Amino acid sequence: MPDNTLSFEDFLAGVDPRYRDFVTALHDLLLRKGCKLKLARATSGGYVVSYSDGIASKVLMNFVFRKSGLVARIYGDNVNAYEEFISALPPKAIKAIEKATACRLCNPRCGKGYTFTLNGAHHQKCRYNCFMIAVDDDSAPYIEDFVARELAARGT
Repeated sequence: MPDNTLSFEDFLAGVDPRYRDFVTALHDLLLRKGCKLKLARATSGGYVVSYSDGIASKVLMNFVFRKSGLVARIYGDNVNAYEEFISALPPKAIKAIEKATACRLCNPRCGKGYTFTLNGAHHQKCRYNCFMIAVDDDSAPYIEDFVARELAARGT
């Protein structure tokens, strides 16, 4: 449930200082592209920051905190339009995608999950954990590019 007392600055205060500029730049880009921001408290006590596209109001991405740090969850609904890009992600991100849960229609909102090819291998992954990429020095530019590609594919 959204909490109207939360602000982006509250969330940003919890972000590792090394990645605040990246998170702020991506936030600004998404707002300029017409995305809607939603802030909520996670059950773990951290924040969930969601951005929905301006066309269908479908969630495009979230920032969530995990024990390992900040993670970008990208909803790559149009992954087949940029599969070559996915194969160029940093090795740590590719490993996370390969380890993601296979789609078992576990959630009615999930639909069919994502079906795509990564480095020649066929994958069918759950949309809720497929593209969860840890924010770090290697992944940050790829996360921004990934989000931009998904925005373009959605027509935003």
